[in-house]
Amino acid sequence: MKKNSFYNTKNRQTAGKRVAFLLTVFLIFLSFLVSNLFKLQVGMHDYYTDKVYDQITTTSSLRAQRGNIYDTNMNLLATTNTSWRVFISTKDIKKAEKESGKKYSKIISNGLASILSLDASTLLKKIEQSNVLDITVKKSATKNECLAVMDFVVKNSLESLVFTEAQSSRYYPESTLAAHVLGFSGSDNQGLYGLEYYYDSFLSGTDGYYLYAKDANGNALSTEYATCVPAKDGYSLVTTIDTYVQAKLESQLAQAVQNHNVTGRATGIVMDVKTGAILAMATSSPFDPNNPYELDELSKEKLASCGFAVGSSEYTEYKKELLEVMWSNKAITETYEPGSTFKIITVASAVDLGVVNMNDTFSCRGYHTVGGWRIKCHKIKGHGASFPLSYGLQMSCNPTMMQVAERVGSSNFYSYIEGFGYFEKSGIDLPSEASTIFHKEEAIGSTELATASFGQRFKVTVINHLNAICAVANGGKLVTPYVVEKIIDENGDSVYEHEVEVKRQVISEAVAAEVSAVLEKGVSGEGGAKNARVEGYQVAAKTGTSEKFDVLDENGNSYLRIGSTVAYNISADGGIATIIVVDEPQSNVKYGSVVAAPYVSALLSDVLPYLEFKSTSESNEISVPNMVGLPVESATQELKKLNLKYEIIGDGSVVLSQTPTLFDKAIPELCTIYIYTDKKQQLVSVPSLVGMSVAEATKAAIDTGLNIELTGSGDGGTVIEQSLPSGAVVEKGSVIKLKTMVTDFED
Repeated sequence: MKKNSFYNTKNRQTAGKRVAFLLTVFLIFLSFLVSNLFKLQVGMHDYYTDKVYDQITTTSSLRAQRGNIYDTNMNLLATTNTSWRVFISTKDIKKAEKESGKKYSKIISNGLASILSLDASTLLKKIEQSNVLDITVKKSATKNECLAVMDFVVKNSLESLVFTEAQSSRYYPESTLAAHVLGFSGSDNQGLYGLEYYYDSFLSGTDGYYLYAKDANGNALSTEYATCVPAKDGYSLVTTIDTYVQAKLESQLAQAVQNHNVTGRATGIVMDVKTGAILAMATSSPFDPNNPYELDELSKEKLASCGFAVGSSEYTEYKKELLEVMWSNKAITETYEPGSTFKIITVASAVDLGVVNMNDTFSCRGYHTVGGWRIKCHKIKGHGASFPLSYGLQMSCNPTMMQVAERVGSSNFYSYIEGFGYFEKSGIDLPSEASTIFHKEEAIGSTELATASFGQRFKVTVINHLNAICAVANGGKLVTPYVVEKIIDENGDSVYEHEVEVKRQVISEAVAAEVSAVLEKGVSGEGGAKNARVEGYQVAAKTGTSEKFDVLDENGNSYLRIGSTVAYNISADGGIATIIVVDEPQSNVKYGSVVAAPYVSALLSDVLPYLEFKSTSESNEISVPNMVGLPVESATQELKKLNLKYEIIGDGSVVLSQTPTLFDKAIPELCTIYIYTDKKQQLVSVPSLVGMSVAEATKAAIDTGLNIELTGSGDGGTVIEQSLPSGAVVEKGSVIKLKTMVTDFED
């Protein structure tokens, strides 16, 4: 009995252990199960929710409209044309009809035809006669049509049969105008160059989507489960660019390139001297941002003559290089040696420092010896002795500048260059701005100081150089140049407005005014900038020519040149400054006074009146009334009062006509008014005046019986253009416009 009791007790203990073990295992399993359920339901709730949503929902993209770009007068420069392609899978339609017995082809053809204004029978025939995955129903559907198609798809559970695809295309209504400033965007709605790239985050907007649910069989659920998140269109840019000024600048650059066979491109800027607003900026490699991968004519010529086989890797790579050069904004991305235009900075710095004044005298023997080197002046015989600094600047004398720089000293010279902003980027709101290449301060010896004084052996960008010149033009303040005036939303409300940024006062207002006055006399007087003259306006200007040392001939000499001119009108209310840089002119004369200054003059002659700047100089012109119908005696008395010469042709007593026929317009005092008292007109043959001096051309025209109007350098230089062609037969007294230019001045 005791033995059985022992075994029973032992069995109970064993059974208890087994039960405890099993209970423990169960509890562990239960804990594992609960913890995993908690992890799945709580910890990974979002993950599996997203997975479920992905399985039961379908999304259609709604593409955001890229913002517009406007000029300063709200003329449209860039916009976006967005459309939607509607397409169907006829293969899947036939498969769905076979599986369900439902006539999807008829439902789709009738529904889409109604929404997209198509012929239902034609669409039905297209479905029935094809068996492919993608057939376009409408290539360019509107946004409203697209939304209607989406609703139709959801209501009829056609998600696997009918599709929409957003298509955007950027459109530039002015074609090549301001292309280098605007840049262009890619097919993915992303800006690639220019303003399109710099302000891409503002212009691009945020895409929306159309979300709808479907059941386990892929059928769409009720539209109450559909969600439409509208796209948020991009903001628009209002720029400082004036399309009129821009067009005039581009026209002058094109003429300079054509007239002087320019191989390195030309570039120019027009800028408000007080605010830094860019009114125009252009480079002479025009491309159409609507088709940016089409080379311009000069690039096509280079590609055609490259020698690489069409289609070869070398050919493709060279074309890519040409495209990148064509797209690049030369005024921003490239550097060049400014040449004599930099003499403005040298003189302004020295006068502001107080080491010289405009009346200090200098001498020029045609060279100046520095560090054992004889550095030449452009005038081989020199400018003489004991002339004032003002004359040295106006005549662009290199030895004068070197002597001035010696008084300034390398440390002060470096500090002023830094003050004028050359060692920092201008800060303009355009991409890929290059940096100045200059000597390190400790490396500026006497020779480096000498060559830098007249703008050689260092490089700057066009925008940085013009910005520094504007500091002289505006009273000594260095400002930040800019292109975008404000950013607006779709309602026209501003989300950003530019504020003029004055970085610092570089030179005193008095010094700035003094330097400007000297430069103006260099235009209106006998200085080297006469070709930048603008009739009726006070214009300060400086021309320059620099060598290119990047490319040398077989003897190690530089042979390529850059001609440039900077200019600004002097106005109490502030004015505009402009620069034109002509890179590698191939004409016989390569000086900035010839390849750039005349085009600056023509540009400002158009732009200054357009911008309503008042004439600041006295005019030698008077107005002539319409005398037709007056008695001859009355007409001649009127002309005598105006101190005008006249000639009566005919024996009649009443004025029947007059030449010139300028009524209420100003004409030069040298004009002779021809009064006709009978119907017979006297005709003259126009002589060839191009190539003559102004004095010779004036005498020849007057002897012929023509009246003249001078433009360009005025009464100095040589006639380079005449408005009436040689040999043309015109009425006696007709006005012939003569464009003149000084061609014998080096800079």
